[in-house]
Amino acid sequence: MCDTLVATGAITADGVTLFGKNSDREPNEAHHLVRFPAAEHAPGSTVACTYIETPQAPHTYAVLLAKPFWIWGAEMGTNEHGVTIGNEAVFTKVPYGKEPGLIGMDFLRLALERAATAREAVDVITALLAVHGQSGSCSVQGELFYHNSFLIADPHNAWVLETAGPHWAAKRVEGVYTISNGLTITDAWDLASPDLVSHAIEEGWCEGPDDFSFAHCYTDPDNTTLSDCHLRRARTTGLLTAQKGAITVGTMMMVLRDHGGVEEGAWSLDPALAVGQVCMHAVSDHLSQTTGSMVSHLRSDYPTHFVTATAAPCTSLFKPLWVDIDLPNMGPVPDGVYDAATLYWRHEALHRATLRDYAARIRTYTPKRDTLESGFRTHALCIADRCSTERATFAARCFADAAAAEARWLEHILAAPIRRRAHDPYDLAWDRHNREARMPA
Repeated sequence: MCDTLVATGAITADGVTLFGKNSDREPNEAHHLVRFPAAEHAPGSTVACTYIETPQAPHTYAVLLAKPFWIWGAEMGTNEHGVTIGNEAVFTKVPYGKEPGLIGMDFLRLALERAATAREAVDVITALLAVHGQSGSCSVQGELFYHNSFLIADPHNAWVLETAGPHWAAKRVEGVYTISNGLTITDAWDLASPDLVSHAIEEGWCEGPDDFSFAHCYTDPDNTTLSDCHLRRARTTGLLTAQKGAITVGTMMMVLRDHGGVEEGAWSLDPALAVGQVCMHAVSDHLSQTTGSMVSHLRSDYPTHFVTATAAPCTSLFKPLWVDIDLPNMGPVPDGVYDAATLYWRHEALHRATLRDYAARIRTYTPKRDTLESGFRTHALCIADRCSTERATFAARCFADAAAAEARWLEHILAAPIRRRAHDPYDLAWDRHNREARMPA
């Protein structure tokens, strides 16, 4: 489960479009940042995606991707033109393709590599969808099949694109728009697959064009309801709309850290408090957790991106990056097993220790988190138009300062006793996740 948000420049504090996303995956599905420079490709060459190969474009743009470690594509990312995309799983009545094919994260990366605008990204994804369809398991363990929606932004425009098998609809959006694992387009769109309405009529999902709604006709209601998407979307939309005209990068980070209205120091692993949470932690009835987060300030000349590169934004720091600089050293590519050499798993020690007594432990370092992160954010936006060397040096310092701070926070909370009562189903679930990841005691 995921949440993706956009606020176009008409309603932000500084007139710059803002994008944000939480990537929610399995608890041990490590999140990884990669950057690829622009490249030229020989005629007739192909590119190997997660499961299949597809013809390569003659030229691919530089991209910054945030991705599950095992997937070729990405859950979110941006390119040298500021095109920024997040994808969401959606559950529809159209049968899922289970054979190896292109999955939603592959479409996202292919679009970033090939599109110079948000509108072009819509065309790239829908053209690939017409050729390949969408199919293949999207889970690192077992099998999980779904269709995809995308929120796509650039410095000037934003689009929502939603799919159901080979069928799709897209519309340009202004102001606040958020998506959360459910179809949102109803009876108004700017672009659509040719048979979008006729297929629904043939299947008996509506009587005719006059009572057609993409979301109503194509949604699988059972799995969509289980995702809590309507609660989460209402929450993200409400939080951003309430700040209309004053939305900042900090606002987007605040929304991605939201626990459904429960204050950070009051939230716990109680499943009653897990309903509608945007910052997701795996509890008994929610198998996903937020494994990475991203906020983008899409200034037309020098977009700045803030990433956690770690799970649970409430326990993480957003650090600045730019597409034209090398990534700071985050250690080797992480996988599903604990490795202290990797940024992702070092942070998991803090995240999972915090969960053992969340209400008490999170309060010990959130003020320090916010102060440190505010400094990162303010200075990064000030130097966005400076030379790449200066920005790369600052980004590396932010990553190093964040790592040092998290090490101090972990040492402090481990020295304190656990004061909450055990919640057997949740503690047992996390004990199992920890054993599978070979986490240190």
